[in-house]
Amino acid sequence: MYFRKIFLLLVITLPLFSSIEDLTLDHAIKILKKSNLELKISRFDEQIKSFEAKAATGYNYGKVDLTMVGMRSNDAGNVFGFKLQSRDATFRDFGAEEFMNNFGACQGGNMQACSDMYDKPPEDLNNPEARNYYQSKISYSLPLYTGGKLTEYTNISKSLYRMSKFNTKKILNEKVFQTKKAFYDISLVEYYIRSLSKIIRNINKLESIVSNMKTEGYAKDIDLLEVQARKAEAQSMYTQAKLNKDLAYQFLSFLLNKEVTSIKKMNDMAPMPKFNKRILERNNIDIQKARLGLKITQMALNIEKSNFLPEIGAFAEYSSASDTLFKDFENNDAYTIGVQVKWNIFNGGIDAANLEKAKVNYLKVNDQVLLAKKGISLKAKKLKTEVLSEDSTILNYKKQLMFAKRVYKNYGERYKEGMVSISDVLIKQSKELEVLLKLLKAKNTRNTKIFELEALINEQKSASIYNIELDIVSEDQNTTTDKGE
Repeated sequence: MYFRKIFLLLVITLPLFSSIEDLTLDHAIKILKKSNLELKISRFDEQIKSFEAKAATGYNYGKVDLTMVGMRSNDAGNVFGFKLQSRDATFRDFGAEEFMNNFGACQGGNMQACSDMYDKPPEDLNNPEARNYYQSKISYSLPLYTGGKLTEYTNISKSLYRMSKFNTKKILNEKVFQTKKAFYDISLVEYYIRSLSKIIRNINKLESIVSNMKTEGYAKDIDLLEVQARKAEAQSMYTQAKLNKDLAYQFLSFLLNKEVTSIKKMNDMAPMPKFNKRILERNNIDIQKARLGLKITQMALNIEKSNFLPEIGAFAEYSSASDTLFKDFENNDAYTIGVQVKWNIFNGGIDAANLEKAKVNYLKVNDQVLLAKKGISLKAKKLKTEVLSEDSTILNYKKQLMFAKRVYKNYGERYKEGMVSISDVLIKQSKELEVLLKLLKAKNTRNTKIFELEALINEQKSASIYNIELDIVSEDQNTTTDKGE
């Protein structure tokens, strides 16, 4: 029995420790939408706003209250009031018996009785016995007219719910941007690691050549030490690249809230998205939020205008009271209905000042919408220009890298012939590494700009277009036939 429990526990907890391998970008974005913690929190905010909108709508339908009261009192006012509401009050409760007794005595010539008949407080009225009181009451209040205030409050709450959905979309865009960038960063660093592996293999070959030449007396100890120093430097860069790759996977796992151990290879050059001014203004989330904000400002302006209009409400109440719960309910029932009109005529000019403030705020937000449109359009054009500039830079670095590799190979052959020093060979090898780093940096910068542009135009294109082999690898394979180079 004990081992069965252990086995069941292991089966239950197994998914918690599972990891994802060969993850595609399409699948990663699906996981992101479902599992990212920031998106989950934002969706909770959406739900909160949706319930707030429902609550605001509910004010239009009025309010029904059911009240049940149970009391006991010997207070004269309370007891008399209880009897009146229970329809049990009699003339005896007013002291009629004492009045009639004094009246008879007064008729018999008792002058004190004549005085008590008018001046002595009746005992039954002022010192009654304690009485129970139970009341059941249902009341309904309904706003008939508020100058449009309730309608605008409802519209504002619904608009804030829509705003929360825009906020979620903006977070999603940001997380998609980060996910795409993580995929491309991993792809680039993996290419960098493969390139460093080739460079280390080339240095190992060079080290072997120098060692053999030293044995034959054609090279010096300093030549071998210089090669070994360069090898140590390359190995250090290789280790750092591996650590950066691990860090990128950890960040991707954090975004997806899932453990990711490997991804499908990506094209290292993201495609340029197509857009125009109309698409940008229609899709951009910041512009949509600004437009919605302008509508909310108009609603707030209408609320300030409603302060100059009357408010009309209706009220209805049905109740029954007795000294015993639910006793003679229908015989003791009562109703009350009414209408109230409230109209603020003067409050020191506060409403007028608030109205002018709302008008100015509307004009300000209207200009902010125009500014958002122009600013987003300018940013999109700037990003597109920067991408085209990086395209030119990348093409230049590709040619430089091809040339640097051939020069390095040439200098290696010339070193064997004693035509150049080992320092010259290593300088050329450093140039190759320098150009490689510049190329990868330029591609990373370009991809970042592309993803920023996609987030700006809110373009949710299929990620499958990215899932192809690195073109830079195929280029390297086409430019050289020596796999050890």
